[in-house]
Amino acid sequence: MKIWDKGTGLNKEIEAFTVGNDYLLDKKLVKYDCLASMAHARMLNSINILTAEELGKLAEGLNEIMELDSKGQFEIKQEDEDCHTAIENHLTKKYGEVGKKIHTARSRNDQVLAALRLYEKEELGKIKGLAEEFIKSIELFIEENGNTGIPGYTHMQKAMPTDIKTWLGSYKDSMIDNLALLDSVSCLIDQNPLGSAAGFGVPVFKIDKQMTAKELGFSKAMENPMYCQLSRGKFEAQIVNVASSIMLDLNKLAADLMLFSTKEFGFFELPKEFCTGSSIMPQKRNPDVLELVRAKYHVVLGEEFKIKSLVGNLISGYNRDVQLTKEPLMDSMEITKQSLGIISLVLAGMKVNKPNCEKAMTKELYATQEAYELVKQGMPFREAYKEIGKKYQ
Repeated sequence: MKIWDKGTGLNKEIEAFTVGNDYLLDKKLVKYDCLASMAHARMLNSINILTAEELGKLAEGLNEIMELDSKGQFEIKQEDEDCHTAIENHLTKKYGEVGKKIHTARSRNDQVLAALRLYEKEELGKIKGLAEEFIKSIELFIEENGNTGIPGYTHMQKAMPTDIKTWLGSYKDSMIDNLALLDSVSCLIDQNPLGSAAGFGVPVFKIDKQMTAKELGFSKAMENPMYCQLSRGKFEAQIVNVASSIMLDLNKLAADLMLFSTKEFGFFELPKEFCTGSSIMPQKRNPDVLELVRAKYHVVLGEEFKIKSLVGNLISGYNRDVQLTKEPLMDSMEITKQSLGIISLVLAGMKVNKPNCEKAMTKELYATQEAYELVKQGMPFREAYKEIGKKYQ
């Protein structure tokens, strides 16, 4: 039974279209909705809407659902529409009238917001952990190979000498920037939306937003109920913006690694087990894993714009359009986690071909150094520039 059902049936084609794949995506939110529902039930008990006995039954039921979910045994059907309905139906089926009370002083609007915020907080923590592991993998690679010289490039032409420490260290420093962005967006979303209901607050009952905020580990409550609805889509876009920043770094690193591991360069060697082959060319070893990391940046970037486009031009308050921001958010976070893990794995298995690196350190890389040596002897830089330039024309 749908929690909004007033006795009128819903056309099945309309139901399939409006539900979409939301009931499948919500498998990721079951735990978080149960945790938020538990906090909400405790708050309802504190303001005498639920008795201690009723609270105990609901807590038991919600814990049971989380246990079933952890085993992959909690089903969300298309006719449920989402995890919120499936959870309430389960509680009502098991406990009768008690299950019907859980939705008091709550709307699906603040219910999904709370579940999403808890999910986002945990996923951002996982992404941060993987970003830190990525930094460690760079540090280990530099520790073993950092002093090896390689050419630096501008305009895709040899420019000046550098080394692996400087080249790969630039990606470490950029990922440290991303850690700061992760902290910033984590702080932004660390706000409790429970109590905003459909976006206009809860009449009659004096609910305690601060209590549920504390119960759920939020740093504060969102006091303005319409702000809660305004934040949906906007917060998700900010999260995916950080994901796209991380993926941009991985995109560029993947491009470097593909180029520098070609036979023409040969600075690095990827393990054979990291590469795929050709169905027609027996000699091929293809870095598909790096190509896909490179491509997935563009996927995440597209998801960011998708979210921003979906929530643009909507009037204030809740609009069903925002349902479609859930999938790009979840996909982007999953892609970012996978890509960070994969690149760390690649770095751990990659080898440096030092002879090829040395061979690549050709004389023209030192042209600027030669010009500066003349400057040290008193020659004006522009004259020194022209003098050395003649050698390499």
